[in-house]
Amino acid sequence: MSPLIRTRTLRLLSHAWLGAVATPLAAKTAPLAGPDTVPPAAAASAPAPPPSFKLSGYAEGSYVYASKATDPNVVVGHLYDRYSNAFYLNAFKLVADRPFDSKKVDAGVHADLLVGQNAEVLHSSGTGGTFNLGLPGELEQMYVTLNIPTANGNGVQFKVGKMVTLMGVEVIEDVANPVWSEGNQFTYVENFTATGVEFDAKPSSAVDIELRVSNGWDRIVVTDGQKDFMGRIGIAAGRTSLALLGYFGDQEANTKAARYGAEAVLTQKMGKSATLWIQADYGKEKANAALPDPTVDASWWAVGGWLSVDLSPNLNFSARADYMNDAEGARTAGAFGLTSVFAPAATYDPHKLWTLTGNLNIKTFPGVFIRPEIRYDHSSYAVFDNGTKGTLIVGALSVAFQF
Repeated sequence: MSPLIRTRTLRLLSHAWLGAVATPLAAKTAPLAGPDTVPPAAAASAPAPPPSFKLSGYAEGSYVYASKATDPNVVVGHLYDRYSNAFYLNAFKLVADRPFDSKKVDAGVHADLLVGQNAEVLHSSGTGGTFNLGLPGELEQMYVTLNIPTANGNGVQFKVGKMVTLMGVEVIEDVANPVWSEGNQFTYVENFTATGVEFDAKPSSAVDIELRVSNGWDRIVVTDGQKDFMGRIGIAAGRTSLALLGYFGDQEANTKAARYGAEAVLTQKMGKSATLWIQADYGKEKANAALPDPTVDASWWAVGGWLSVDLSPNLNFSARADYMNDAEGARTAGAFGLTSVFAPAATYDPHKLWTLTGNLNIKTFPGVFIRPEIRYDHSSYAVFDNGTKGTLIVGALSVAFQF
């Protein structure tokens, strides 16, 4: 794929190894007849082989230890690594994919099944079903793609079903991220999935466009009929690419209060062995009963940077630094174990939190990904260690096998 900033399903360090990106199939033709040869009456080009059906995925386990866990052993504010001094069965991911041929009228189907402790925090909500398969199971994606060919060979695609978000650098599959644990932007300012329809186009090798209409952030079915709109454009030039995204929609139940915002992601390749990502987010939600203070609009912003450096063919060092300002507590109050210290008050101070994370990515064994990590969290409120500390240090070791 081009060096464009990718969507969640088509992004650098993401689903290429899962088989989610289809390679156009080349048609076979019959050998040309010589100048004195009379071709058989029934001679014709051999048909192109049918697209292949692919199965892929990974299995992952880990161990996590936190310096200050909340009783009994909860690591508050973290998504996957949320229990201290504990072994995890993080995920068994199975991807089923039938790719489409972008050069002709064709269709494809894609589905992702996730089983394990990671799935517990990813479930969608909504009247009429959530598509979760019990607490440790989640049908992460399931969509059909319809392709219409174009003159440039890229085609335009229409997707229908449940899809992962278009936002951010990090993705649900932690094995595809620069660092192992999910950062504050992925956890607090982005949606995980959306159910709806999407239009994809790639008018040139330097530009890609995605437009989506859905039932909302992490919702399968809604009763009020309100829709969410999200659009993204990616632009590439040499080693640099930029993605710009915007969203607008009603995200809370029983209210028409809009949530809207924008995001920019910059990717910079540096030589043959290093990549830098910078992500900036801004969001706002109109006053409604679901907010910590239902009388005022809520806003938030965040910025993060990732650096990945290949030290050798089998060893990579990656680091992340992120900062979030949750001005009215709309995104963090009570989320993922954070204490609800954000009571509405005229003197309320914004919740400010930031992290520094570094890990090694080791590929010594075939198909195996070993990732030791160390992470430092800081909060402007005493949200860690049973509400007594504002800092936290977490160490982790992840081992994943990809197939």
